[in-house]
Order: sequence, then structure tokens, then C-alpha cells
Amino acid sequence: MPSLVIIGGGPGGVDAALAARQLGADVTLIERGALGGSAVLMDVVPSKSLISAGQVVGRISEAQSLGIRLKNGGKNLWDGLEIDFRTVTTGIRNLAAAQSRDTTESLRAAGVHVVAGHGRLDGPRRVVAETAEGELTFDPDVVLLAVGGHPRVLDTARPDGERILGWQQIYDMTELPEHLIVVGSGVTGAEFSSAFRSFGSQVTLVSSRDQILPGQDADAAAVIAKVFADRGIEVLNNAHAESVTRDGDGVVVALADGQQVHGSHCVVAVGAIPNTAGLGLEAAGVEMRRSGHIRVDEVSRTSVRGVYASGDCTDGMKLASVASMQGKIAVWHALGDAVAPLNLRTVAAGIYTTPEVAAVGIGEADVQAGVVRARSVTVPLATNARTKMKDFDGGFIKLFALPVSHIVVGGVIVSLYATELIHSISLAVACRLTVEQVAEAFTVYPSLSGSIAEAATRLRGHEESELVLP
Repeated sequence: MPSLVIIGGGPGGVDAALAARQLGADVTLIERGALGGSAVLMDVVPSKSLISAGQVVGRISEAQSLGIRLKNGGKNLWDGLEIDFRTVTTGIRNLAAAQSRDTTESLRAAGVHVVAGHGRLDGPRRVVAETAEGELTFDPDVVLLAVGGHPRVLDTARPDGERILGWQQIYDMTELPEHLIVVGSGVTGAEFSSAFRSFGSQVTLVSSRDQILPGQDADAAAVIAKVFADRGIEVLNNAHAESVTRDGDGVVVALADGQQVHGSHCVVAVGAIPNTAGLGLEAAGVEMRRSGHIRVDEVSRTSVRGVYASGDCTDGMKLASVASMQGKIAVWHALGDAVAPLNLRTVAAGIYTTPEVAAVGIGEADVQAGVVRARSVTVPLATNARTKMKDFDGGFIKLFALPVSHIVVGGVIVSLYATELIHSISLAVACRLTVEQVAEAFTVYPSLSGSIAEAATRLRGHEESELVLP
């Protein structure tokens, strides 16, 4: 029976452990904290739970245009609501803990040996686990490193856990911020800005770029920027935060241009650092990037034979779904099962702002950079009947297809429930469906998905005005 030791109990480690047990391997998983990793305990699950709670308030607010109002008669809906934020965050922590317990039970039921401790390499394929009872040593056939990452901390903006917060500390708050300043306009910063505005907090977003959501589809980012402005979120573009300091019961964010932004709380969301320090990687010969990320190939192999890596500690995409797939691919490859290399062109990603943004495959930037020739069409959702029912008309469906074969190669959705809708385009990309096949598949009327079929129908018509060339 082949043996496998996994260091790290996040999505990359847990799903790899379960896949390895299905193939009959002897599996040991070493984790120094609760199982599930930051994805379950401090990142994906908690943040999306917070966003979901905020969207409940947002839906009530939006319902006013449909004739559903509170009886207080006030113009500001939040004046008629009482939000017990302590209960909100307590519920989120309880949900995360329950998910972690379920993960633990799944591993034990599958026969995975779980070791509580800090794992590290002691040579090319020897693993040492530092536990409360002392050190344990393992010499497995295969090692998988799935240690994740942690929030990047600025020397001039160190969290104090009260007013200056990293994104992992938000769930310790017991009061709703009166004025939240968010430093960082990437996915995490945009999501928290959207969520706390839904709760009624005043929000200022400090962006060092000329637009929020850098690296995302430019049209999608523009829609979110407009929605933020309409909702009263102040976005400071091209603003560089030099420091965040306490000011009594508030905070002050000093910008590089001399401007100061005052608020009650500040969340710093400026990226993450891989948890690769102190793992013995250099001594073992594991090649890393200057950033500390582990170099891996398309089947998750590192530079050392028998040592694999997955998730946020690698130089791949920083998504829980990618971490999970990297871990499973590593196991399948190491144990000799059938495996296909990771294809990042089929990875779907979502942003849980209101509205949501989701994308898969080839995008506008790829076409403009000459990576691929593709036809593109954008269908606004303003005329979609289901969109009218939801009282949101600012979204769109964008679809990309190859000009000769008509194979769908990518798509972007900005809409309510975009993270659910993207799956149909993901299937089209992964299965190399043509626009004709997508257009001819039935959709329900009225539905948001009907606009995906409409986009495919328009591409089927070979409209030359919509031909996008590098």
C-alpha cells in the first residue's frame, strides 16, 4: 500500500486525502489548526456568509421600488432596521466551526490519519510533525504540501484586532462599523465594501489602481464601479495608503498625496503571503519563486521527485476550487491513476459583490493581447424579463467563440447569481461546445440563463461588427 503524507488541512489537502483513500493509499494529514484551512475558517465560507447576510438587507432595500416598504415611512430603510452585528458574526463563526467539524468527520470516516501539529520537511521526502506529545517522523512514498497562505500585513498598518483589521479578523467584531475604510480594491476589498454597505455602513474604498477589481474584465469592473457609486460607496482611485493609525475610537488612513481619510474602522486587504517559511523547503531542494510560492507543473509536481504541492502556497491561481483540483491531480498522478494536466482555461472564478461577477476561459484582454482570435458579443441584461423582476438592469452576458469552428472559449457574467449562471458557460468551454449547440439548448422563460442562449444565438449569426481581432 503506497503511503502519502499531506501537510495542510485546507481544500487542497483535504480533497487530496479523500482521493488518495479512494485509491487505497495509507494517508496521514498534518494540520496545526482546525481542519478546513482558512477557506473554511477565515476566508471563503465566513466572507460569503457575511455577504449573504448583507444581501438580505440589500434585497429589502431594493424591494421598495416594487412597493414593499417598512411602515416607518422613512426614506432611509436602515433607520427602520436593527442589525445585531454580534449575532451576525457569532453565527458566521459557528457556521465555519460546523463546517470544520464536518470536514474532520469526513476524513476520519474515510480512514485518514489526522495528526495535530506543525509539519515540515527534513530532507527530500522525510516529514517531521511537531506535536504536543513530541516529534513524529514519517518516510512516505509521496508528500503533498498544501499549507495555504496568510494575509499580507503592512508595517505601517498593523492590525490591532479592534479598529485596524486584517480580513481574517472581521468576524471578531461585535459592532457594525459606522464608517469602514477598505484598503485594497481587489476581490476581497470589493466584496467587503459591497457587504458592509448593504448593512448600512458608510464605506470608503482606497484603490491604488485607476479602477477597482484590477485584472478583471474591464467592462465588468466598470459596472461594479458605477453600482458602488450609485450605492454611496466612495472609491478613491490612484490613492496609495501610506499608513493606518488609531485616532481614539477611530482610524486615520494617510495617503501618499497628503490626504487623510477618517473612519471608525479600517480593513486592510492587500494580498496574501504563502505559508512556506519554516517548512525546510530550501534544504530539501524544493524550488520556489522570489515571492515564496512553490513552483509546480501542470500535475502539481515540485522540483523534488515525489514531492507535490497545491493551493495558495503554489504559483497557481489562488482559488479554493483550484487548490482542490491541484491536490487531486497530484494524488492521481503520484498513485498512477488516469489524470489530465490542470487546464486553467477551464477554471471559473466568481466575485461576490452585488451584483456578482463571474468569468471563465478566454477574456477580452487575451484577445486584445493576441493570445487568440475570437468573436465576442455582449448582451445587456436590461431587457431581460427576470432582471426587471429583480430591479437590476446594469449587468451583461459576454461570450467569446472561435471565428471558424464557433467553439465557445470564454465568457463573463455581471448579474445577480452570476456565480451560479457561469456553470453553463464553463460546461461549454470544458466540453468544447459550439455556439450553435449552446443556442439550441432549451432555457426556461423568463430566466437570466436565457440571455446566455441569446448571446450564443447572436454569435451564431457571424455579425462582422462584433468580430474581435488581436
